Amino acid sequence: MAFSAESGAAAAADAFREAVCINTRRIYDACGDRDCCRNLQVAFSAESQELVESASAIKARRAEAIGVFFEVEPVAFNRGFYSVDMTYYFKVSLSAYTAAAAAPQPIEGLASYCKKVILFGSEASVKTFSTERPFVADLAGLPIVNAQVIDPMVLSCDVFDCEEERTRAVNAPEEILAQFEGTFDGVSYTRGVNVSVGLFSIVQLERQVQVMVPIYDFCVPESSAREPDDDPCELFGRIAFPTEEFFPPKLADLGEED
Repeated sequence: MAFSAESGAAAAADAFREAVCINTRRIYDACGDRDCCRNLQVAFSAESQELVESASAIKARRAEAIGVFFEVEPVAFNRGFYSVDMTYYFKVSLSAYTAAAAAPQPIEGLASYCKKVILFGSEASVKTFSTERPFVADLAGLPIVNAQVIDPMVLSCDVFDCEEERTRAVNAPEEILAQFEGTFDGVSYTRGVNVSVGLFSIVQLERQVQVMVPIYDFCVPESSAREPDDDPCELFGRIAFPTEEFFPPKLADLGEED
């Protein structure tokens, strides 16, 4: 439910005692998205790829968001707007069944998804120094991008065979690759795995500002971007956006307030 500052101020007038000046990040624009990420090829280390090659069946168990990397650029002829290119990285946990009576072997792989949004981030050109970082300036030329995500929902898992052996090149930051055992360099394969996942996210453009504000409630993005509903995403498209997952409950919400 969208929050109205006027109605919130009226409802909390009796509780308001003081206005304070704070130095914080102001959200200039935000969007809440649901993305159906189709047919993401999963990359495996050499050890895990051997299990994929010999498995009679492979099932995806879960996916975890482990990192997001950003590229931010001003939009030409649209003052104050910025395009944000994001690459989401997922750790996909699967089970490889290598024999009929044997227990499945757990394996992990890396999948990625690229996304672009255009949001308003205003303009600024100041340099900020502080006692914490006296010789390092926080530049305000570009806005700060903040992305909040819930671990994606696995919608489908498909195994495919190649006509000839291939070698996969994995272009991922070291911080991402360090979360896996083994190496991804030069891994050859004749069998691969594609997964489709459903991703809920909130993307925000922020800037450091000084404001005097009372606090009444959480601010929830009102805009929403969706992919067309199409298999295997039709069911995912009908799931309500889990707003409560992004905003931790207050003490009064937990019923523990005296």
